[in-house]
Amino acid sequence: MSSTDELRSSTSELHDRAQRIRTEMGGAERIDKLHEAGRWTAREHIDALLDPDSFREIGTFARSVRPEDRDSTPGDGKVGGRGTVEGRRVAIVADDQTVKRGSTSLVGARKMKRIFDMAVRDGVPLVFVGETGGARVPDIMGGEGFTEMPPPAYIGRRRRRVPLVTLIVGESFGNSSFVAASSDLTIQVRGTCLAITSPRVLEMATGEDLTMDQLGGPDVHARVTGQIDLVAEDPAHAAQLARRFLSFLPSNADLPAPITAPVAPPDVDIEALVPENRRRAWDMRKLVHGLCDEDSTLELQPEFGRSVVTTLGRIEGRPVGIVGSQPMQQAGVLGPDACDKATRFICLCDAYGIPLIFLHDTPGFMVGSGVEHRGLLHKAMMMWQAVALAGVPRLAVIVRKSYGVADFAMSGVGMESDLLCAWPSAEVSFMDPETAANILLPADTVDRAAERTRIASEMTADIGPYGPAGIMRVDEIIEPASTRAVLAAALGDADGRTIVPAAQRPLSTWPQSW
Repeated sequence: MSSTDELRSSTSELHDRAQRIRTEMGGAERIDKLHEAGRWTAREHIDALLDPDSFREIGTFARSVRPEDRDSTPGDGKVGGRGTVEGRRVAIVADDQTVKRGSTSLVGARKMKRIFDMAVRDGVPLVFVGETGGARVPDIMGGEGFTEMPPPAYIGRRRRRVPLVTLIVGESFGNSSFVAASSDLTIQVRGTCLAITSPRVLEMATGEDLTMDQLGGPDVHARVTGQIDLVAEDPAHAAQLARRFLSFLPSNADLPAPITAPVAPPDVDIEALVPENRRRAWDMRKLVHGLCDEDSTLELQPEFGRSVVTTLGRIEGRPVGIVGSQPMQQAGVLGPDACDKATRFICLCDAYGIPLIFLHDTPGFMVGSGVEHRGLLHKAMMMWQAVALAGVPRLAVIVRKSYGVADFAMSGVGMESDLLCAWPSAEVSFMDPETAANILLPADTVDRAAERTRIASEMTADIGPYGPAGIMRVDEIIEPASTRAVLAAALGDADGRTIVPAAQRPLSTWPQSW
């Protein structure tokens, strides 16, 4: 056989072997079992997220280092490589359930680290599709195995140089839960579980008997722990949400956020959204949607810390991050969960150069022993520090109430916002006048109701927007209908700013989990 024939034979063998690995994966019966359960393979998850025919695999021929497993571990539990999303380059890794349930092995961990390191080096976003039972026990047992597979420290050293998105599409423990907790965005599909360890291990260790859903189902994390950002109904929905999120962010922290063609806002009467009765609730999300380009918003953590709204959107095509009080929930008061949620969002936007807009209607911080014992003071100061340290343009609009220290935490008076405006309905003070009147009311007052009304009335005269505007603590009082135009103009004014290098942004190194 000539050398040319030998080369052709080797090339043909290479092609056939790669095709078998990519088609058969860990075995046709395992693929069929996943499909019968309504689940996807790792490669199907990758195809759903990436542009068609854009996937370029890395580590196709990886396999277990254990001799007895070499022929049964194609890819060794991880599938990954490079591709594009809407034409932009990304790196992706997915746990492969057809190979030992996607467990993390020595070689699989090396593949994952290699792909992640390359993405950070090249400045492209990372996507991780997690569904693993944890580390592969034979590989990790003993001093040698255990020390070969530490938790992925390279994830913690990412410093938000590139976006990291995790999709939880199955039972995810160990390595996949570590990556999820360190991500800029975590999406969890219904019917899955995200936890440090499984219910079985938990029962053996503590005697606690919980179902997967009770331990780490999407409703638990969306409403109670705040450890995920979005719930997806199925894998296709998860891929759609991930693509939408990435569309707001630059490929890396040293690039500007992508600007799209301007789109007109929905036809909304902005002023009519806010009731004349200062105590009536209203939905801040309607104002957010009314200010942004139509169909451009993506709300994060909608079920957690619900007294504040955190939404990515676009105004005249420019990406923005909006932090808004939510009077529909506890009158818009800031509690521990709301502070955590806002802080996480502020850090995200600052890391990737997305301007922040704050919309005020808050009576202040929550009070009571319950929230004090949950560390409200610490969490409130974390939020305030995040606002103070943010280097992106900060715009704020006082729509209605902005009382107490919560005003400062929402980039209000004295926080050096790039622009601080107020509606004519705005109120700025230490606290609500009626609450203050109750505190100041002498105990021996005969006609308490009349005196309370008198004191509150006197204080109400001083809380309107013209007082702060008169001493230049508010830049301008604006008509509600002009709010979008005012914000768009301010965003345009900031277009010429020099982008601060990512290494000089303090919030980019703050932990992603609180």
